Amino acid sequence: MIPVLESERLMLRAWRREDFPAYAAFSADPNRTRYSGGVKTDFQAWTSFAAGLGEWALNGYGMFAVQPKDGSEAAGYAGLWHPPMLDEPELAWGLFEGFEGRGYATEAARRVQLWAARELNLPPLMSFVHPDNLPSQAVIRRLGASPLPPTELRGEPRLRFRHILPV
Repeated sequence: MIPVLESERLMLRAWRREDFPAYAAFSADPNRTRYSGGVKTDFQAWTSFAAGLGEWALNGYGMFAVQPKDGSEAAGYAGLWHPPMLDEPELAWGLFEGFEGRGYATEAARRVQLWAARELNLPPLMSFVHPDNLPSQAVIRRLGASPLPPTELRGEPRLRFRHILPV
């Protein structure tokens, strides 16, 4: 069962079939996907969308759809990504077009941190950020994460950060 988390302005919830068109548009946008594996066709986006729900069954956690409380559509995603190639879960986020600049990524990531620490009893999380992804680096700074040695992910360079446990 995927929990529903709330913050001041957001609801983090399970993905719904009706969220797919927004997810597919995000996945088809070269500007939005340039740091996360590149553009996907609709079929590839569907596979990724469905796999994200499957991660909940395999790990007991995964990505939430981020929905503003004053709206009815998904604004993006935030949650934990943990394929078997990673030693620990990554705190990750992304926003769909038109939802940037409102602090949603930081607010959603903070809520996931709190849930991961209090409900899952996870240690401080980590995040990977492409060196050119300045918006995500700004979120990292707002979250107060500390830099770790850089690494590679999917064959590309990544900055790596360790988050602090939320209070």
